[in-house]
Amino acid sequence: MRLLCVICEVSGKRVAGLDGLRGLCALYVLLFHCWAYTFRGFPRYRGPDWLSWLGFGRLAVVLFLVLSGFSLAMSAARNGWHLGGLGLYFRRRAWRILPAYWAALAFSLVIAWTVVRQPHNPEPTGESVVVYTLLLQDLIGAPTPNGAFWSISVEVLLYGVLPLLLVLCRRIGPAAMLAAVTIPVVVIGFVVFDGSPPAGDNWLTPHLLPVFAAGVVAAGVVASGDRWRRLPWVWLSVLAAVPVGVLVLQQGSRWMVGHYYWVDMAIAPAMTMFLLAIVSGRPAVLIRLLDSRPLERLGSFSYSLYLIHVPIVVAISLKLVAPRLGHGTAAFAVTTVLGGGLSLAGAWFFARVFEFPFQRYRSWAGLRKAIVPVEAAPPVAEPAPVSTSS
Repeated sequence: MRLLCVICEVSGKRVAGLDGLRGLCALYVLLFHCWAYTFRGFPRYRGPDWLSWLGFGRLAVVLFLVLSGFSLAMSAARNGWHLGGLGLYFRRRAWRILPAYWAALAFSLVIAWTVVRQPHNPEPTGESVVVYTLLLQDLIGAPTPNGAFWSISVEVLLYGVLPLLLVLCRRIGPAAMLAAVTIPVVVIGFVVFDGSPPAGDNWLTPHLLPVFAAGVVAAGVVASGDRWRRLPWVWLSVLAAVPVGVLVLQQGSRWMVGHYYWVDMAIAPAMTMFLLAIVSGRPAVLIRLLDSRPLERLGSFSYSLYLIHVPIVVAISLKLVAPRLGHGTAAFAVTTVLGGGLSLAGAWFFARVFEFPFQRYRSWAGLRKAIVPVEAAPPVAEPAPVSTSS
């Protein structure tokens, strides 16, 4: 899910736990796909009950979008909801997202053309290359090379809407902004779709705009002062999540998949308040866990993990594991170890090439200087000492 880089500061300090939260979300999506491609037929689950908790990968993507809205709006919220220049904003977003995405697209196309295509999809075509290169997959249907790419298009569309959301925050306030984008989406769901909007990955998802906007509102809460820290955000989050959780458990996964439109919006308040709990530093034990070195490291390459894991898991599951072990618990274990392990290792190396350099250097000039050795300068008699403290 960012799919996403949450870099956020409050009072000049890094927010402990957010990187770990992103890492856990990406890891959960990975496990969800290992689960879904082993026990075929999702949302009709045929596996053991003790693994049924892995069937909610979609909700991790929803949390990613809340995090994305929060992280992108935090600086603007502390600056009177001013973005600081549209050109600079869009250049930074493109620089951060596109290099790794295009590299993952090339990788996914190679796997789909030479090893195995995505389940329930024909082999990618020339139209697929154009549509996915231009990030139009949620506007134009084409055979997908990677089942996770639908959310990248959603994310980019939301990046384009963010400046308008900030204008609304500046003029009518963040709460009114959230109402202004949520009410039309609810009306569309009932009036246009008669209460049952279509569910699927390759269609425009207007209901995710209020999810993203909820993260923007959370940024406004944090920027409003320190009084918000005293609220019991964790318990408020639990109270908001219980009705949605009970409904989903009662109705089952098939019902949830058919009602993503409503479930995604209904769970967003709970996720937003959970995010505010983490930013407030409570509960401390959870923050220490999320800020641990392994989860922080996982979060640092969570975008790369999200981008490349699906083709790897599909290839391992369908070409290696299923023909030998079928679709049972043993097959799931082997798929998780092999597919998950290769995805994690591959994402780490992928991030070192296609993600970390674009975080470290903010322009082609800086990147070229880092990659291309500078011509050796004439030696000097007494070179200045080099500090090793940085």
